[in-house]
Amino acid sequence: MSPADASAADFSVLEETARTWHPAGTHATDALDPAPVAALSAVLDLPETVATAGRPLPPLWHWMHFLTWPRQSDLGPDGHVRDGHFLPPLPERRRMFAGGRLEIRTPLTTGHPAEQSGRVVKVQAKKGRSGGLLFVTVRNEFSQDGELRVAEEQDIVYRSGGGAPVPAAVTLAPAAEPRSDAPWQLPWTADPAVLFRISALTANTHRIHYDATYVTDVEGYPGLVVHGPLLALMMLEVVRRQAPERTVRTLSYRLHKPAFCREQLLACGEPSDEGVRLRITGPRESEHATAEVTFA
Repeated sequence: MSPADASAADFSVLEETARTWHPAGTHATDALDPAPVAALSAVLDLPETVATAGRPLPPLWHWMHFLTWPRQSDLGPDGHVRDGHFLPPLPERRRMFAGGRLEIRTPLTTGHPAEQSGRVVKVQAKKGRSGGLLFVTVRNEFSQDGELRVAEEQDIVYRSGGGAPVPAAVTLAPAAEPRSDAPWQLPWTADPAVLFRISALTANTHRIHYDATYVTDVEGYPGLVVHGPLLALMMLEVVRRQAPERTVRTLSYRLHKPAFCREQLLACGEPSDEGVRLRITGPRESEHATAEVTFA
């Protein structure tokens, strides 16, 4: 089979999956124990914590809750679980977190049981520059006391066949400092200990975040990759520190280019009356991630 025929066959698999794959919804409960909140506060070296029961949960911090822990034998060679309820049935599947959206009607509160309902709301096959891709949007709704409080959508991109392109050569310069004219700035760096602790707190077993040999020899990256969710959390941390009195109503974020362990990064914010435009910039990339926040 020629490369063109193989590519067409791979894309037909993606189109068929988009047409026929309709997983049932899910439901889960969580006590929203303050312990994970205290743990993340410690990892981020926050000047104060929100770990007291009954306090509002910061935006996206529900990522430390409603976790699943698959058996070790159920993990694939990249560390991700081989089969999962919202994982499309693709051969040699590879996964990339592209971004998402969040709507907060009323913040969740710690120390009080919550419910999560999830479902796939969109599946679409697209042709990218490097081959066929399957875009999957998963929506989760979070309730307390029978009231819908938070709704989140995550956009996940999948590639079939295992043949992801090797990233372009990147030379890391840990001493290089990013620059920005943004009025709100938060400099930060993720070292191996931070990546390890974030992986543990979010039950993320993907080897690109902790296995240096795997990430360089197999994935072709120059070093351990900073979690996409951590980039989103750090953008929101700018808002939390600069406008602690404001309540986030909506968030939309995109993950553009990977950031790597020990790189100096800058979380930047440009506020307006309606909200804040955010980004993660570094010495190599002006936009590793971007986001927009609106206030209540």
